[in-house]
Amino acid sequence: MPVPEPMPGYGQLLRRGYGSLAGAVRGCGDCGWELARRSWAENAHLGWAELLLCGLCALGWTALRRTAARWVFRPFAEWCNLQPKDAAKMPESAWKLLFYTLSWSYGIYLLFFTDYPFFYDPPSVFYDWKKGMDVPTDIAIAYLLQCSFYGHSIYATAYMDTWRKDSVVMLLHHVVALTLIAFSYAFRYHNVGILVLFLHDVNDIQLEFTKLNVYFKHRGGVYHRLNDIISNIGCLTFSVSWFWFRLYWFPLKVLYATCYSSLQLVPNIPFYFFFNALLLLLTLMNIYWFLYIVLFVAKVLMGQMKEVNDVREYDVEVRKKTTTAKKKEAELQLPSALKEGLHLKNGLIKDKRL
Repeated sequence: MPVPEPMPGYGQLLRRGYGSLAGAVRGCGDCGWELARRSWAENAHLGWAELLLCGLCALGWTALRRTAARWVFRPFAEWCNLQPKDAAKMPESAWKLLFYTLSWSYGIYLLFFTDYPFFYDPPSVFYDWKKGMDVPTDIAIAYLLQCSFYGHSIYATAYMDTWRKDSVVMLLHHVVALTLIAFSYAFRYHNVGILVLFLHDVNDIQLEFTKLNVYFKHRGGVYHRLNDIISNIGCLTFSVSWFWFRLYWFPLKVLYATCYSSLQLVPNIPFYFFFNALLLLLTLMNIYWFLYIVLFVAKVLMGQMKEVNDVREYDVEVRKKTTTAKKKEAELQLPSALKEGLHLKNGLIKDKRL
């Protein structure tokens, strides 16, 4: 097995990554739909039974979330006497925090408590790659959980979650993630997939944990300083870890391996442009969301925001323009709306049905 090479810098990534992409373009004389169709037929291994199992698990996630929201999260929010608007959004964050904590913990187990060297030696994701190779059971379990969850998340973002400024981008992100997971499994690029998932799940844990503390700091009509302090610390660590995991480690570990190392280890690797295009799109979305983080920090530093709030949410702006009478009316109507399964959209009550 080759000796692990030091992690490259941004300059080396740009030089070698661009050089590999440009060389692949020049050397691909017959690129097109015919080559893609032939590559899929020769290299992809994805059966109908696996697709059916993934679809059933996605339905299972949706049913489990509805059950947990009805019997656990909403009763707990009422028991804690959260403000109506916070009580409406609390089940979404609690559900996501639970899943991403479990998935990231399993990713830690795979990358640091087994013999997989992918984190410390990212090019190793392509060592001994062969089309149709067996997927280890522990990685296959992670893929089933993640693929089905992102399938559920596409539906949840459109019909269950609070609608936000970036919800359209979030839908695009889920489609890209689901495509990457499914196609990387079919082409047996599962090793790099595990690394990608690990580098992204940690930020979702911090985001949802911070939002929950925001919701809980004004419960029972009383200000709770501890939740406010935790939300402020969570916001700081979230900002730093977003850059570190998604804008530093992700491009220098994953993009370097997929753009450059893949061609060095597996010449004529199938669907090279397809996977790198989706990974680059994922990077652009990470940069897009990082701009929201910078916007938030700027507002705090300039005194335009006195407490932690989600700058992506419409209702933050709508609330400022709503009169006191309308606010009281909405608050009176909200508890009964919650019991009927209605959801927030742009700060208003909206019945979201398929």
